[in-house]
Amino acid sequence: MKKFFFIPLFAALFSFGSVAFAQAVDTNNPDKMVQTVTQQVVDTIRSDKSIQQGDINRITQLVNEKILPYIDFRRTTQLAMGRSWRTATPEQQQQVIEQFKMLLIRTYAGALAQVKNQEIQYRPFRANPDDTDVVVRSTVMNNGQQIELDYRLYKTPQGWRVYDINVLGAWLIQAYQQQFNEQIQQHGVDGLIQFLTQRNQQLAAGKQS
Repeated sequence: MKKFFFIPLFAALFSFGSVAFAQAVDTNNPDKMVQTVTQQVVDTIRSDKSIQQGDINRITQLVNEKILPYIDFRRTTQLAMGRSWRTATPEQQQQVIEQFKMLLIRTYAGALAQVKNQEIQYRPFRANPDDTDVVVRSTVMNNGQQIELDYRLYKTPQGWRVYDINVLGAWLIQAYQQQFNEQIQQHGVDGLIQFLTQRNQQLAAGKQS
């Protein structure tokens, strides 16, 4: 999986224009929500030396404060686990959510430091007024390379929430489903939790393999 993959979630959630940092996020408008959150996160990255240097604690703080409020990570994890989600206990579900979130943060923390002069062009947003599941499509220009970047959102009583991201034709949930299923089939849900926990420990120790 490309290291650039999670720039969208942590640096763009997911363009780069003159939107004021304090602009309110309109969660009733999916495409405007994505654009506003993107701008706020990028502004923070560009002004924060700790993030640029890969400070995992500062990056985690940024994700928790500026990004996760607009993501339904529980839904993301549920879809990645498939049918196994229903057989997991509430405690197991929460453990998978937390370890999965930290895995993604640690795996792609380095990508945040690379956010500099990329440009995002949003495609015309098309949706019907009664739609409850939509896709916001965009293209990222990165050193002359065009990268497809799409966000899947669904409507909640609290407004729209992102739950999946597509980069270069690879959706995040689909990318992890097979790995999750293999771990669960071989070792159960606790085995998946152990696998994610161990991987996080490896990344924390600086082991990338």
